[in-house]
Amino acid sequence: MATANCNVRRAARRGEGFTLIEVLVSLVVLSIGLLGTAKLMIFSARSNDSAYLRTQATALAYEMLDNIRANHQQAIAGSYTTALSAAATNPGFTCLGATACTPPNLALYDVYQWKLRLNATSGIAPLGALPAGQGSVATVLTGTQTTVVITVSWDDTVAQSTFGAATNLNAQSITLQTLL
Repeated sequence: MATANCNVRRAARRGEGFTLIEVLVSLVVLSIGLLGTAKLMIFSARSNDSAYLRTQATALAYEMLDNIRANHQQAIAGSYTTALSAAATNPGFTCLGATACTPPNLALYDVYQWKLRLNATSGIAPLGALPAGQGSVATVLTGTQTTVVITVSWDDTVAQSTFGAATNLNAQSITLQTLL
């Protein structure tokens, strides 16, 4: 009987709790899982930032297209044409509210305002929507048809570094091409 009691006590001691080694192993496994989750969260946040910038660039391209469609004749005349690296040049007047603007002046003002809204790092208030954002508009006349090509580019360094891209691939751009 004493032998049976001794065996029962030994079995009870073995199942009494976790040993220190078991606790340390479980902490290591848990830590690895939490680090993986943290990396996934960072990757997801930067991907969302990149998608947000792409959405902003698309909205800005369509904004310029709406301005061009509203001032169709000046677009055909090439008044909206601007280079990608051209800075926002203040035309010296505004076309807001009751101020009447001629169609050529409206085109200059539209391009100026658009260029301001593109570049968040320009230092000009109000700040734009895209880091190092730039835009270009080209008008191509083919017979009786007019094609407008709007390009918006920006620096997407933060998100691209998360994906492991080379440093020269950080410039992102979208191109919108349509017939007027």
